Amino acid sequence: MDKIGVITAFIHAIIVYNIPLLYGTVGEITVEKSGSLNLGVEGTMAVGAIFGYLVGCYANSIGVGIAVSFVAGALCGLLFAFLTVSLQANQNITGLTLTTFGLGVYFFVGNSVKSKVWPSMNDYAGVKEGFADLPIPGLSQIPIIGQGLFSHNLMVYLGIVIAVAMWWYLKHTKTGLRLRAVGENPGAADSVGVNVNLMKYLHICLGCGIMGIGGYYMALLMSGSFNSACWIGGYGWIAVALVIFANWSPVLALLGTFVFGFFNTLQVSGGSLALAFPAVCGWMGDIPTQLYQALPFIITAVVLVVTSIRNKRGASGLPAALGVNYFREER
Repeated sequence: MDKIGVITAFIHAIIVYNIPLLYGTVGEITVEKSGSLNLGVEGTMAVGAIFGYLVGCYANSIGVGIAVSFVAGALCGLLFAFLTVSLQANQNITGLTLTTFGLGVYFFVGNSVKSKVWPSMNDYAGVKEGFADLPIPGLSQIPIIGQGLFSHNLMVYLGIVIAVAMWWYLKHTKTGLRLRAVGENPGAADSVGVNVNLMKYLHICLGCGIMGIGGYYMALLMSGSFNSACWIGGYGWIAVALVIFANWSPVLALLGTFVFGFFNTLQVSGGSLALAFPAVCGWMGDIPTQLYQALPFIITAVVLVVTSIRNKRGASGLPAALGVNYFREER
């Protein structure tokens, strides 16, 4: 067995199968930095997935699919913002309702189309080829890790660019500073002329749009095969937890995605590692499949415990006004 090939494939799978978490996490960080807690990540990603996939296939363009998934996610964000910012609805309940609503839309639209003619991703060259790997010259030739780290599809690179761009935006721009001020103390931000509601609306829609792209990625990753299980498969909930692991930093979300992805990928690669390295990884072949399936959620629980302890020591990037509706009259 090609041991180097097994390692390369494992590294590649860590990234390619878990990059949707990066989209979901960065999108939720963007929303939470405005002081809004959106628990509707799962539903938002599902809406972005179904509309992005269908329209992208009909247009035979992965670019169109990305744009449509962003708009679909942003519309979910607009609904959330209207209910929580304008109508002052409870953010937790609204987020959970958005998840239920999003999954309902996903299955309603998907089943309606499937009952007629479901578009197969392989029949649309613009989508299939657009999702093919694009090796980075030079870097992809590095032994062992080159193909694993530097030969991925367009949406992997886009996710990384978005994460870095959002980190720079939050840290080094005037608008990003105003956004963080809104999340920390909306009353103080309002008193110096910041339009709190506008900032919330814009960034809730932006963050949810990013989540929608992550949903579209999941659709393409599943080759657009529609069945009784949702493409998102719980990734939206895990993304909410990874926000805490990343300490509300889009750049640290890259690390969180890779760490979580390592354990998540053991589901599909544990057996190959056991065969290739029996002396070191042979025990992986004896682990029940059910434990591998539960491992991502076990790791999520551990992450929450560890990061909660860390945050109590004063290292938290948690926005002070997160989850608290802003009543201007009480300022």
